[in-house]
Amino acid sequence: MSNAAPKNSSTSASLPNRQPDTQSPNSHSPHPSAIHPAKIDWQMDDTGNQVPVSGEFGDVYFSHADGLAESRYVFLAHNQLAERLAHLAPMQCFSIAELGLGTGLNLLATWQLWRALRDMHPHLATAKLHFITTEKFPIPLTDLTQILALWAQRAPELAELIEQFLAAYPPLIAGCHRLRFFDDNLTVDIWLGDAADSLTKLASGTYLTPAPAVDAWYLDGFAPSCNSTLWAQNIFAQIQRLSRSGTTAATYSCAGIVKRALQSCGFEIKKVKGFGRKREMLTAIMPAPVSDETSGHTDNRAADHQATIDNGHSIVIGAGISGLMMAWTLANRGVQVTLLDKTAPLAGASGNPRALLAPKMTPIHHVDEHLHTIGYLYSSRLYRTLNDKATQQQLAPVLEPTGALDLLIKANIGTEQIADYPDEMATTLPHAQAQSISGLTTQDLTENLYLPQSGLVNPHALKDVVLTHPLIRFQQIDVYDISETAQTATIRGNDQANNTVSLDADNVVICAAFESHKLDRRIFDCRKIRGQLSWFTPTAAELTNLPKVPLKYSGYCAPFTAHAGDNELNDVVEGTTHLLLGASFVRNDTGTDIRDKEHQISRDKLVTAIPEMAAVIPTDTTLWRGRAGIRTQTPDYHPMVGLLVDSKRLWTMSAMGAKGYALAPICAEALADMMLGSFAPLSKAMQARLSPNRTRLQTPLT
Repeated sequence: MSNAAPKNSSTSASLPNRQPDTQSPNSHSPHPSAIHPAKIDWQMDDTGNQVPVSGEFGDVYFSHADGLAESRYVFLAHNQLAERLAHLAPMQCFSIAELGLGTGLNLLATWQLWRALRDMHPHLATAKLHFITTEKFPIPLTDLTQILALWAQRAPELAELIEQFLAAYPPLIAGCHRLRFFDDNLTVDIWLGDAADSLTKLASGTYLTPAPAVDAWYLDGFAPSCNSTLWAQNIFAQIQRLSRSGTTAATYSCAGIVKRALQSCGFEIKKVKGFGRKREMLTAIMPAPVSDETSGHTDNRAADHQATIDNGHSIVIGAGISGLMMAWTLANRGVQVTLLDKTAPLAGASGNPRALLAPKMTPIHHVDEHLHTIGYLYSSRLYRTLNDKATQQQLAPVLEPTGALDLLIKANIGTEQIADYPDEMATTLPHAQAQSISGLTTQDLTENLYLPQSGLVNPHALKDVVLTHPLIRFQQIDVYDISETAQTATIRGNDQANNTVSLDADNVVICAAFESHKLDRRIFDCRKIRGQLSWFTPTAAELTNLPKVPLKYSGYCAPFTAHAGDNELNDVVEGTTHLLLGASFVRNDTGTDIRDKEHQISRDKLVTAIPEMAAVIPTDTTLWRGRAGIRTQTPDYHPMVGLLVDSKRLWTMSAMGAKGYALAPICAEALADMMLGSFAPLSKAMQARLSPNRTRLQTPLT
């Protein structure tokens, strides 16, 4: 039960211990639009255990009798989940929406049931569960860890799930936080903020018919007498919009306001025995329209699924970061993917030795609709998950956690606005600590932004992990034609032997950067920007005086050590430390030759921003190495993600600019949801801003 909240006291493991500072930059009142974490009080339950109580609403988060048993009884049993989930068709997705994440106990109980059903029923191997939950007053990680530790002891079957949930628990900022648990085919979307606003942002209109809908509702807000906002008419208007024939709902509450609201939005309600000492609770179902021949609770989603979602095989064109993430995302939904590139994976702009994963920050009141922030948070979670898979496959890590220090030389946020963020996501360090972490000795670091969750992505390792997925097959084909009929999409191209090749698929996704326009003229002809990254191998003396962590200024620099296989993409020496500098920015230039002039530009940017580096960074750049790529940028700086106009099978995900490693994972999630008829982790407004057919892209560049 929830919509239950001081500045988040939990910190990331990678956040350095704050040193005493009487003028701490974070000692200020949070912005009014910032998320307010729940205030937790404690009471003794009927069995002598401590249970959490909302400090805002004075109501318990779960039953004094047995919170887990209550979750299973009220929400799982009375939404008939065991039966309904067991009868899902292959690749079918079942969507649950919850009002009030609270302690996450409903999620954990549902997850445990889903895992047990998949163990018992092999046909569920490709079926998917999507759990959408809202929370206005999320519990801080430290408190949540304490609460769930009790449940790990009382219900050992939840212990492993609790560990995974806490590891993925997001920083408490507004917007949608997508958590993917790939081994269980489980997607969890946590929408932090006002529940009515969050539900309004869920897009129910997609390119497919029928549109996505919620299959089961958990109405688990605090009691109407304590928190009436979660039982208001605007909430039930969204419940009605997002439901369809066969949708069920369950709630512990039998209050008149709840019964009337459910009936007014079309549900048939029924009182049943409540849990424990509660006399009654409510169940509800959205009946079939009168014109339907079906009656009673008939879940016909499997038939809808087979009739409308024909997506057993997709072709992805372009094997840069966008194509790799698109292939990975579709494959993890059970789709066979043929990944094509005219040269090789990461042959273009995505193949740098390392990519710095660090967000372009925005004031907190914009954060829920800020693609850079949404993308950064999801991609950092994803890459950490891929690290586990890389370890299993004895590959180099995909993400090397380093933290990053932004000197705020070129930023649209200051220290006052940084203080609105949870410390584990962004903070301003005291001057002495900033010097210690960065290794800089004379630079004025009073104004700084420390990003503890930032790190360096290893593109080669990422590519290796993605291409080991059993549903992804790479082929080197230079595509020159794409066509579609009502039944299929077809590509034609030349293979390595220059033979003509023709491949059919249910869908084609074009992820070919600036060459996307050449493949389909409906894709906007974007601005092309050459960017050259430079690196050199420092001497032992230079190494002791170089920055210890990645630094952002008007460019960025980052020390990295090359791993086995890195030299397949770039001229680096395995086991040796290099300093990476970048990147140049040359408009309307598609050359990819390495230019000493641009080595010098990157050096000049660094020493101008950090003068003490002038005596450390070599002036002779003739032995430096580099890589040049062509970035693709739209006039409004947003990527293009969606179905092409007048098409049913041709899609695009391109124009990531210089932020592909931050944006591509979440954009791939959104596009896969559009293709498969599921709820995306981006709002309706954001999806419109990313549309390849948006108004801003109807006028060509001049």
